[in-house]
Amino acid sequence: MSFFEKLTEAIAKYQTLLVMGLEPNPEMISETTTTNIDLSPDSLIKDWATRLKSIIAETSGLVCAYKPTLGFYEALGTSGLELLAQVIAAIPQDIPIILDAKHGDINTSTIFARTIFERWKVDAVTLSPYTGHDHVAPFLVYPDKGVFILCHTSNPGAIALQEYPTSETPFYLQVVKEAKMWGTPEQLLLEVGTTDLNILQKIRLAAPERVLLLRSIWSKKEQFPDILKTSLNPNGEGILIPIPQDFLKQDNLSRQVQNLNAEINETRNQVITEGTSCQLWTPDVCFFNSHPHQELILQLYDIGCLLFGEYVQASGATFSYYIDLRQIISNPQIFHQVLKAYADILKTLTFDRIAGIPYGSLPTATGLSLILHRPMIYPRKEVKAHGTRRLIEGDFNPGEKAVVVDDILITGKSVIEGSQKLQSSGLKVEDIVVFIDHEEGVMDKINSHGYQAYSVLKISEITETLYEAGRINQEQYRRLSYPDNSVKNNRLKL
Repeated sequence: MSFFEKLTEAIAKYQTLLVMGLEPNPEMISETTTTNIDLSPDSLIKDWATRLKSIIAETSGLVCAYKPTLGFYEALGTSGLELLAQVIAAIPQDIPIILDAKHGDINTSTIFARTIFERWKVDAVTLSPYTGHDHVAPFLVYPDKGVFILCHTSNPGAIALQEYPTSETPFYLQVVKEAKMWGTPEQLLLEVGTTDLNILQKIRLAAPERVLLLRSIWSKKEQFPDILKTSLNPNGEGILIPIPQDFLKQDNLSRQVQNLNAEINETRNQVITEGTSCQLWTPDVCFFNSHPHQELILQLYDIGCLLFGEYVQASGATFSYYIDLRQIISNPQIFHQVLKAYADILKTLTFDRIAGIPYGSLPTATGLSLILHRPMIYPRKEVKAHGTRRLIEGDFNPGEKAVVVDDILITGKSVIEGSQKLQSSGLKVEDIVVFIDHEEGVMDKINSHGYQAYSVLKISEITETLYEAGRINQEQYRRLSYPDNSVKNNRLKL
């Protein structure tokens, strides 16, 4: 059974999202238990073994995972690692074990992964992301194990790093985006330390499909209900919650855990009830000169489709902003509006089949195919050396007319190449419809190749609408309006 399956079963079986930390930390035991005790190493290890096994016994059936922190055991030397082995052995087989290691050394990653997964038999581990995918890969070769990537910490001293270079494009969100490409949602999860609701919301929007292991949330206990509502997914799941460490200093641990779990489940039920209907977005500004797609533009910005920073495009050009339309497929309300905007243009054209350009516009082409009741095809980005070796996927007849749809028009290279592949296979291509036109004369370039190009939005329209709505400031407005100059100016400032 994989870690994710084991975790999911434990959550369902015990109806809890709580995780119990297991550390030989003197600060986590009451003062009464520290009086008149033998401080010799052998006696301390024995006392800790008894104490930690007691915690496991009291919370078994009330938590969905146990999380021993490796550093506390390492601090005790060889005896500490022996203690860790005893603690792991005491944990029930149906409860997954998350080893909180924050491992970050690429040189020892392979042997460390082998040790914890094969010898110690833990189910998951926490890792530092700083050394990148090369460090994480040795842990991901174990498909039945879980990897939690630390993407945000609550340590105040980390702000200078985590918020770099700007609050709009902080480093911690870049960690989230990179980590999502390293492994599946079932294998790669995220660790988040914060009480800042804005940060939690940004991470949840960036990774709606990932499980978040929350940390450091109890410093602001009054915010706990809001933290839950912000980080839970619409199914009332998607997070793991640490049991407050001060519970260990008090009596009746099991009763306190039960009460906390009841409080959490009450909030989970509220989230599930609210999530049964589609989330609605409403505008919060009034325009004097409204754009026909003004609400759609604002929604795209609000869900994080428009990012500011310095981004290298597929063409090799560097822009001071990046448009990521992949977010829309996780928001049915916005996705429907995008499809309708495409469809309004397509209904004025004559065509037999809809052709999407891999890979960004394939979800859009699929949705348009269903809405307009027209068959879909697409040209392969590369032709495989095995199987059917088709250049065009989907059924079609030579001589039929295909309309090409794409997401963002920057240089026109990919959409022109895709259209030419379709024509080389006997199809006729006259019209190309894109969602966003970067402008800069790209439409003229497409027209010069014999195609008629249409766009739902132009970058200038997006810029004006966001600026008028107060979503972007004057500097961001300048970057969007003059991308080439803004990049040059940014480089001169460095």
